[in-house]
Amino acid sequence: MELRQLTYFVAVAEELHFGRAAEHLHIVQSAVSQQIQRLERELGAELFDRSPRRVRLTGAGERLLPEARAVLAAAEKARAAVAGPAGLRIGTSTGLGAHLDRVLAAFAERAPDVPVDLVSLPVSERLARVAAGRLDAAFVRSAEPPSGVRVHPLWPDPLVAALPATHPLAGRPDIGLADLAGLPLALTPRRNNPALVDLVVGACHAAGFEPLPGPVGGSLQDTLATIGSRPLWTVVYASHARVLHTPRVAYVPFRAPGLALSTGLAVSSSAPTPYLEKLLLACGDHES
Repeated sequence: MELRQLTYFVAVAEELHFGRAAEHLHIVQSAVSQQIQRLERELGAELFDRSPRRVRLTGAGERLLPEARAVLAAAEKARAAVAGPAGLRIGTSTGLGAHLDRVLAAFAERAPDVPVDLVSLPVSERLARVAAGRLDAAFVRSAEPPSGVRVHPLWPDPLVAALPATHPLAGRPDIGLADLAGLPLALTPRRNNPALVDLVVGACHAAGFEPLPGPVGGSLQDTLATIGSRPLWTVVYASHARVLHTPRVAYVPFRAPGLALSTGLAVSSSAPTPYLEKLLLACGDHES
């Protein structure tokens, strides 16, 4: 059994797609398939249930996954011990806005010689990479951590409504969700951010209406550009809205109690992140 085979196995297990795993690994798909097949022959068990439509882990694959991640994390730790102090690898997402700038500035004051490598990924992949030791930490919002990962709570992230600057609601100091019932809602697909979608749609239901479906997909910038030209609305983290410059879009707070998701820092529960204490203190500095 080779580390390369375990790396390929974990990549496919996280993507559940041989082609996407090969893209992330920057190799051809046939090489991934060959190494997985060699690993299966060596273990005497099929690790993936392959069908024309989808790839799923078998029972043997599910049992191997946490062990493979642990082996890769141990190998990474061994390399780091030989190489000496390395930088900090942090998973991020869009919407951290001013929070991230302040945390990085505070961390640089505490550890000026430690480089920070930021990696933007979907939340599921952020958590998987923390579990596998391929990220030292990751910012997550209202996420359920997998085995081997713990989340340190940091701060609540309020949401604001983004709507056309020309809309009558745009000039109000705050708005209720029911005020938006007549406007289509442009929201990311649930698979991309289940916590956010469930919060917003659930709040709409609690306010007494089913949100009208608006455009789905595309980047936040694309959505905001569309809102600038059509009567739509979406939600944006207040910390991110403060650094977005979109004159055709207005950001209006929700009336109390408002909407918010809690942000936390996901780290390995078995192999503490180097500089974790300094990073958490930097996160605390943000709130001071």
